[in-house]
Amino acid sequence: MKLQSLTIAMTLALAGCSLIPDYQRPPAPIQADWPQGAAYGKAGASAGAAAELGWQEFFRDPTLQQLIDTALNNNRDLRQAVLNVEAYRALHRIQRSERFPTVDAGGGASRQRLPADLSPSGVAGIQSQYDATLGIAYELDLVGRLRSLERAALEEYLATAEAQRSVQIALVGDVAIAYLTWRSDQAQLELARSTLDSYAKSLRLVQSSREVGTASDLDVRQARSLVEQARVQQALYTRQVAQDANALQLLLGTAIPADLAAGKSSTDQLLADLPTGLPADLLLRRPDIRAAEHRLLAANANIGAARAAFFPSISLTAAAGTASTELDGLFDGGSGLWSFVPRINIPIFTAGRLRANLDYAEVLKDINVAQYEKSIQVAFREVADGLAARGTYGEQLQAQRDLVDNNRAYYQLARQRYDEGVDNYLVVLDAQRELFAAQQQLLTDRLRQLGSEVQLYKALGGGWTPNASDQVATTN
Repeated sequence: MKLQSLTIAMTLALAGCSLIPDYQRPPAPIQADWPQGAAYGKAGASAGAAAELGWQEFFRDPTLQQLIDTALNNNRDLRQAVLNVEAYRALHRIQRSERFPTVDAGGGASRQRLPADLSPSGVAGIQSQYDATLGIAYELDLVGRLRSLERAALEEYLATAEAQRSVQIALVGDVAIAYLTWRSDQAQLELARSTLDSYAKSLRLVQSSREVGTASDLDVRQARSLVEQARVQQALYTRQVAQDANALQLLLGTAIPADLAAGKSSTDQLLADLPTGLPADLLLRRPDIRAAEHRLLAANANIGAARAAFFPSISLTAAAGTASTELDGLFDGGSGLWSFVPRINIPIFTAGRLRANLDYAEVLKDINVAQYEKSIQVAFREVADGLAARGTYGEQLQAQRDLVDNNRAYYQLARQRYDEGVDNYLVVLDAQRELFAAQQQLLTDRLRQLGSEVQLYKALGGGWTPNASDQVATTN
């Protein structure tokens, strides 16, 4: 009874005790404002946050919206991320269960024959025993070891949930970029085909001119070289379009839908205007940063568990039931039995194991601090790169459009001068080649500009919208 009273007193005195260090969020190792300079133009902070702009509002192309929705329901990486959340939720429940008593019931029977020289009565015979018991086991969490372990498991689960959000954001962005690449390469293929037709017509014209003596074999060879270059480009982009479709299908997790909605033209506004907010918003919006902080909190909780291991632990085990030598007498009066076994474990000598475990937990926390700070720095860099792209791509695209218009006029003028006999055909071929190259570069720059906007959207934490698969991760 004295031991029971002491146990109760210690439990009341130490209730709520925790050895987890007080958590202080590390200061963000980034500046308070986005970079400024010629590259950024007016792409500074704006009101709102990209994370609040759902992908349905940001991506305005109906085809792309349909593809993203298909990927969110079929992509295997996202499916694995959802299942990982369920697995870590189960691990948290397992760890949490250790804070509560365990109750089990059991029954048994045994029969054995003892020879006369082993029998207490000196007579050989068969002994029987039947029993039914109810047992309870409980560890008193005096210094919060079990609470610390539960907190660590909870933070790991929350980190996994944030990782799922990161996977979805990445998937939305990857599908968008894959689709835009597919569309761009289709446009490149159309350009190569139309250019090949134009070069082929020019070749036939030069061949006709040579037959009447107004063009040389050199002119024919030069015209044919452009035809072959265009054939190379046509084969290249035919392959690229097929490979783009394969890459897109892998992201979708299923075949590309046959009933795709009509997509917008590349000259339309395919993406909505994107608010950037302030650098501090990244701490609240980016799931990878939040996941890193949850892992830091888990490491902090593990320090509490490592500290608690230095203190004594008390476990209580009790059992009550009935036993009898006859099955029909199992519940007769006087057949009851009980036991109560309190146990205290005091670590005295562990050859430095407990100290090493604590050192290891503290080092892991320092590692997680560095990882948390690095995730913030990476996020800042990604957004800054996106802002630099936004601040410069508009001028670059306009300059490239002007170059295409100038080369088109140059080609028309060169063709006119050739028809009038002022210049040779080499000038026309050079003008054709430069126009084709400028048109290709314009398509490439447009793809890069759209891709940079998608990357900026991802970097700002956009693209997370709960869907059916997410409900699986939040309802158990």
